[in-house]
Amino acid sequence: MPHVQPAAPAPAPPVAAVVVLAAGQGTRMRSSRPKVLHALGGRSMLGHVLAAAAPLGAGATVVVVGSGRDQVEQHLAQIAPTAVPVLQEEQLGSGHAAAVALAAVPDIEGAVLIVNGDSPLLTTRTLDALVAAHDAAGSVFTVLTAEVDDPTGLGRIVRDERGAPQAIIEERDATAEQRAIREVNAGVYVAAAGTLRRVLAGLATDNAQGEQYLTDALAPLVAAGAPTAAVVAEDPDDVLGCNDRRELAARRRTLNDRVLDELMRSGVTVVDPATTWVDVTVSVGPDAVLRPGTQLEGVTSIGAAAEVGPDTTLVDTEVGEGASVVRSHCLGAVIGPESTVGPFSYLRPGTRLAGDAKVGAFVEAKNVEVGEGSKVPHLSYVGDATIGRGANIGAATVFVNYDGVTKHRTTIGDHVRVGSDTMLVAPVTVGDGAYTAAGSVITSDVPPGAMAVARAPQRNVAGWVRRRRSGTPAAEAAAAAESRTAAPREDRSEPSRADSDS
Repeated sequence: MPHVQPAAPAPAPPVAAVVVLAAGQGTRMRSSRPKVLHALGGRSMLGHVLAAAAPLGAGATVVVVGSGRDQVEQHLAQIAPTAVPVLQEEQLGSGHAAAVALAAVPDIEGAVLIVNGDSPLLTTRTLDALVAAHDAAGSVFTVLTAEVDDPTGLGRIVRDERGAPQAIIEERDATAEQRAIREVNAGVYVAAAGTLRRVLAGLATDNAQGEQYLTDALAPLVAAGAPTAAVVAEDPDDVLGCNDRRELAARRRTLNDRVLDELMRSGVTVVDPATTWVDVTVSVGPDAVLRPGTQLEGVTSIGAAAEVGPDTTLVDTEVGEGASVVRSHCLGAVIGPESTVGPFSYLRPGTRLAGDAKVGAFVEAKNVEVGEGSKVPHLSYVGDATIGRGANIGAATVFVNYDGVTKHRTTIGDHVRVGSDTMLVAPVTVGDGAYTAAGSVITSDVPPGAMAVARAPQRNVAGWVRRRRSGTPAAEAAAAAESRTAAPREDRSEPSRADSDS
């Protein structure tokens, strides 16, 4: 029997746990929604932080919740169901919050990454660099820092003559010399779990807020001779927090600029970055063109060489290669390759266009399949329908899908011609190759190849305006026309002098 080597144990992740501090109320947001749930670029602030930390492969992710606990926990269940929410019942500071988190995972050993839940610009690259530097230095506590032009209001990083970090000094406690320091605390830390537990247990509360600050963990470790480190973020924008609506708008702008820059580097044309907004969850293929006023949200995807905009919003919508969407609003739609949409179209969820299809100006579509090469050119409502290949839906057609209680479906066959101003009262089927006459109300199935005419014969009531609208401009115009019609015609049997002269 061959000897089988036992499988090697999986290497331990470089980060044993991620702790996200998300218990704050965020009063400056002036909102009933918890601060970390405010959205930018297609995710909540908390969602961005979790997305940045996820590639680190931590064994556990703990989110400290407090204010708006129910809302935050519900959101976590949707975006990160494996994350563990832990309640900080009293808001006693960042150090206390970190201790509450560690108490929830008592068996965790190794490196613990601590981040604030309101840092939506954090990137995986920055966190990777922080963890790598922590490991390389053999540090027990490493703080992420940033060099900023204006450090007002931020904690300063004090280093010794060798460049080693000595303390994090809050601005209100800093000397004039310390306030001149431009390196600031980013609120992101990596620490050995055991060391962190011990130092957090000894944090004092002798400060203006009477709270335990995580920033106070550095100084006692330095005094004890423990190895510590401070790593400067490559991009200071990565560590920006968000405390009010103005800062939220600024972070949204920065995030969007990053997304657009990456798209342009990958071969996408963004005509006007100032008016183009693209969520981080969107994908755009090379040679696509995004025109001014374009907004791409959710899980929207744009195929290669497609054109979107101007003034177009796409939410959770798929646009195929070479397709075009102009001045339209689309939600949960699929637009096939080489198809065209707009201007001024509204595609609602469930709308699916096959290749080379067209939905034109002032058309609303919902839960409809439009076959290859088929067209709904203008001024129509198409709901709950299947349209075959090569069909044409005339202007002002309405798919009458709702009877007041239930939605019904209409089926249009291949190469059908639906006349302008047709009402298709579902459920109804128009067979392959059939026609409907303009102005018809179709209530019964139309056989393949038939012409359906469903309209009353025209009846003209002579003299109605003269009798019923006497004295109106319409009556005067009608009378004038009638007099012209009734005037004797010139006898032209013999040439007139004018005729002979010509």
